[in-house]
Amino acid sequence: METAVLNRTSRILSGHLWVFSNELAGSPRRFAPGSLVELRDRRDNFLGIGYANPNSLISIRILTRQREEIDREFFKRRISSALEYRMRFLRGADSFRAVFSEGDLLPGLIVDKYGDCLCVQFLTLGMEARSEAALEALDEVFSPGVIVLRNDSPARTLEGLPLDKRVVKGSLERPPVIRDKGLLFGIDPLSGRKTGFFLDQAENRRAFARLTGAGEALDLFCNTGAWALHMAKNGASVTGVDSSGTAVDAARRNADMNGLAGGCVFLKADVFDFVRGELPRGVLYDYMVLDPPAFVKSKAKINEALRAYRELNTACLKLLKKGGLLATSSCSYHVDREAFMEVLRSSARDAGKPVRVVEMRSQAKDHPPLLSVPETEYLKCVILEAG
Repeated sequence: METAVLNRTSRILSGHLWVFSNELAGSPRRFAPGSLVELRDRRDNFLGIGYANPNSLISIRILTRQREEIDREFFKRRISSALEYRMRFLRGADSFRAVFSEGDLLPGLIVDKYGDCLCVQFLTLGMEARSEAALEALDEVFSPGVIVLRNDSPARTLEGLPLDKRVVKGSLERPPVIRDKGLLFGIDPLSGRKTGFFLDQAENRRAFARLTGAGEALDLFCNTGAWALHMAKNGASVTGVDSSGTAVDAARRNADMNGLAGGCVFLKADVFDFVRGELPRGVLYDYMVLDPPAFVKSKAKINEALRAYRELNTACLKLLKKGGLLATSSCSYHVDREAFMEVLRSSARDAGKPVRVVEMRSQAKDHPPLLSVPETEYLKCVILEAG
């Protein structure tokens, strides 16, 4: 195993799992892509073992601080530990994020569990190189009927990896259907957004639904209708809007499956165009959800993203009745909590309304941020009341 000497160790000693090229004493180019390397400081003290990608901004991602083999048993221990955490905090759940990359000390590995189906993403070259051991361990720990590889994330392109998606165990002849607090949702692990469902918002959807009742509701970027159906279940008449016809069709199927089609209308439309068209109509809503995709993928696009968030949140606040509630989110890591709150303050000022913060929330417990890796906390969800 090659040795990597670190010039700078403060971040790593504080618990971070990423080593950048400027923290190394030498060039990362000498490491074989995906290979394991032993990390040491200038005094030759052992710091851990990680995998290298000399072509990535992050040269090494740390897998362990111990001297141990990175084999199937290693993955089995880490995956079992991740499952124990979920069983502790998500009692009785059969659908959840089973492995959350750095949050579960397995950087580059994402696993979502939908009943008897595991949807797996290998996001980095080093994790891809150990995919066989990881899949064997996942199969042993969960014994799923179906395993799907969703290796189509743009993150793989940055790692020099090809995009691919396929079933590697079982069959999707009968796609999974999950239960979320009394509601049923059909999952498309191969073609749905992300891995088929937005599990990170699960607790936020339930929290917001508890505040809703009869009234007019709007769900923007509704995807397959999860926010909308939770509101409809509580008596709201909901209009869901999404630019994806596939997602809108899935939302309608989910509404039918739950007997809520009468309380929901789903429209295929550009959300920006839709809200611009609503403003002159004078229509006001009791409840609104704004859950857009990540508008910013890099620091260079932050200002553009902030303008988009501000325009949408301003429109939503203008469309709310007095006392109306808005659940608004950002899943862009590069837009931190304070930046997002400043967007909301600007939007409230633009809307000309006093706005109160009812609750500030983050990602669900099955997406646990690692305190020493702030990049693992990405989701901001704020519930607002319009005055």
